[in-house]
Amino acid sequence: MMAKGDNLSTNLLVAETASLEEQLQGWEEVMLMADKILPWERPWFPPAIIGVFSLVFLTTYGLDPSVLSCVSCFVMFLCLTDYLVPILVPRIFYSNKWTTEQQQKLHEICSSLVKTRCRAVGWWKHLFTLKDEKLKIYFMTMIISFAVVAWVGQQVHNLLLTYLIVTFLTDASWTKTIWSYFEVHWNDQKGDEQAS
Repeated sequence: MMAKGDNLSTNLLVAETASLEEQLQGWEEVMLMADKILPWERPWFPPAIIGVFSLVFLTTYGLDPSVLSCVSCFVMFLCLTDYLVPILVPRIFYSNKWTTEQQQKLHEICSSLVKTRCRAVGWWKHLFTLKDEKLKIYFMTMIISFAVVAWVGQQVHNLLLTYLIVTFLTDASWTKTIWSYFEVHWNDQKGDEQAS
């Protein structure tokens, strides 16, 4: 019975991954580039990313637009990106040289995104299961959590808070890389100490 459930889950994961790959047609090279940038393949990627974010947020702070203007500009930027990327990417990256290695890498990226979405949906379902099974704990947790969030939101400027959240979310994808770097560095130091 368990093997049948695992097989169904695997088939669903494969189907969702294939669907995502199909939806990302025209974005393949962008996804591969993002996959190189986010795990810090080069030492200058982190400062460059933080620099871009800082420039965007400093510009926003300097212009001091209203919330509606920010949302409008952001959605307009998304629409332009969605329109221009599939047109410009083949001309910039010469996508006619698409290899099986690149296709495999894209498949791994899409599979990872689908798994992340499944984890988020799982947490969401767990939250509602908690609501059904332990109503008092659910409400106390939600009230305390949102009271803390409201207090932090009142104490810290909205733009700074958004900047910190965006920076943290971008850094969250690099956590594994950072810990593996420290682990390797720590193991090298231990080996040097034992050798001497």
